[in-house]
Amino acid sequence: MTTADLGLIGLAVMGQNLALNFTDHGYTVAVHNRTKAVTDEFIAGPGAGHSLVACDDLQSLVAAVRRPRRIMLMVKAGPVVDAVIAELKPFLEPGDVIIDGGNSLFSDSQRRVDELAADGLLFVGSGVSGGEEGARNGPSIMPGGNEAAAELVMPMLEAVAARADDGEPCAAWLGPGGAGHYVKMVHNGIEYGDMQVIAEAYSLMKAMGLSHQRMAETFAAWGDDVLDSFLIDITAEIVATADEDGTPLVEKILDAAGQKGTGKWTVISAMELAQPVTLVSEAVSARILSSMKAQRVRASEILGGPDGSVPEGAFTLEDLRDAVYGSKIVSYAQGFLLLGAASEDHRWGLDLGVVAGLWRAGCIIRAAFLVDITKAFDRTPDLESLLVDPSFAAELNRVEAGWRRVVAAAVSGGVPVPAYATALSFYDGYRTASGSANMIQAQRDYFGAHTYERIDKPRGEFFHTNWTGTGGDTTSGSYNA
Repeated sequence: MTTADLGLIGLAVMGQNLALNFTDHGYTVAVHNRTKAVTDEFIAGPGAGHSLVACDDLQSLVAAVRRPRRIMLMVKAGPVVDAVIAELKPFLEPGDVIIDGGNSLFSDSQRRVDELAADGLLFVGSGVSGGEEGARNGPSIMPGGNEAAAELVMPMLEAVAARADDGEPCAAWLGPGGAGHYVKMVHNGIEYGDMQVIAEAYSLMKAMGLSHQRMAETFAAWGDDVLDSFLIDITAEIVATADEDGTPLVEKILDAAGQKGTGKWTVISAMELAQPVTLVSEAVSARILSSMKAQRVRASEILGGPDGSVPEGAFTLEDLRDAVYGSKIVSYAQGFLLLGAASEDHRWGLDLGVVAGLWRAGCIIRAAFLVDITKAFDRTPDLESLLVDPSFAAELNRVEAGWRRVVAAAVSGGVPVPAYATALSFYDGYRTASGSANMIQAQRDYFGAHTYERIDKPRGEFFHTNWTGTGGDTTSGSYNA
């Protein structure tokens, strides 16, 4: 019997909570999990009393959903998504929609749009951010894909999405192909950066000798200031949480961070598009280095250096807050540079102000200053960089002195701060009108005849010098180093 408005496949924590969220907003959801016991437990437990239809197989799930069918996949990214789609296709009809709500690689979503279109099926690749709580109460949702699907999926996605303070839903159609999953990928890359920036603050607070209670108070105070964000709030709770023996729980956790790949994908894409997403890159590298725990323990007994403490008075907690804020601004500026470059390369037509608006609530990187980013792009839709927006430029000018004191003290004390240091280096490089790349161009021309431009000639004119006297006038056209 056809009774459901939506089919949902995959009942892990995100799938279950999204299904309940849909029912809260008046939708009937047909649900299926590969392991039948999971479906039965969900229906009898958290799903009891909700408008859910349990389906033992995909054929019965498709049959339970009214046309045009909208089937949402909440399964592991990669081959599993393709396998489920292959199983679904025989039961679907032209005009039906498949929505992938997992963390799929954007190029996979583009491929699926094209492949399914050949069969008359509509594919949507949608980023969903907010974790368990967000899925249940309102996530940030970032859909894109086959344009014909937008009007079929947006009303229900907007209904279950988080609401920003102005009441707007944190869900918007972002564009064709892999646009939705690309935006989610960059969101996750920025998330890597935010977490690294906060972890470095925690590390420096320890180097200053602060108690965990003082750390918690500091993070909580920051959460009431310009750094108001979900990640700052949970960090305050984390450092205040005691283990069963009364000691700080965080100090019992092994310092080896995991990752699922979206940060790495962000860095790879940035390199392919020639965009300097340096803070995310350092955050990914820091996680990789952290996982080399055994090597680091051995190296600690061999390699010399400062003892990892900072002298009293080297910087203040206000300086540390400024280092966090300055690094955060740079990270988001780099992320939006990447989004703009990807949009142009793939012809997605991303509205960067809309993207910032989607992240104001529901998602992991939700933060008060995303309102300021939205306003910046509203003021100047073709804004070259957040760093030159007047409001953010003023903030950077305000925090840069304290930020420098923190980085200098950390380097002197032997405390690794890759995020703060790379963000500050990018800031200095970006504001430098004349840098050192002329030497690099001279070197490239010397060993490979790659040519160079001159400051006393128009851009676009290229020159070569016979540096050794034996190279002649032939220039390189076959390789680029």
